[in-house]
Amino acid sequence: MPMDPTEIERLIKAKLPDATVVIQDLAGDGDHYAAKVESRAFKGKSRVQQHQMVYDALGGRMGGVLHALALTTTSPPD
Repeated sequence: MPMDPTEIERLIKAKLPDATVVIQDLAGDGDHYAAKVESRAFKGKSRVQQHQMVYDALGGRMGGVLHALALTTTSPPD
């Protein structure tokens, strides 16, 4: 069953309340998304740590309900 992009955004914002999240459906199938996530919580974290924070927010849905997520993370400029 495909995952709704608003649910992806809701889950990310639940863990990263200040986040700006932009979701794009890459294939039109509800299984392949790109997400751009900007959060102050990423400041000082490596790219891997930032991505792990987003995957943690998705609560194990990656590889199951959510098949693929191309992820871009940034922290806002000072």
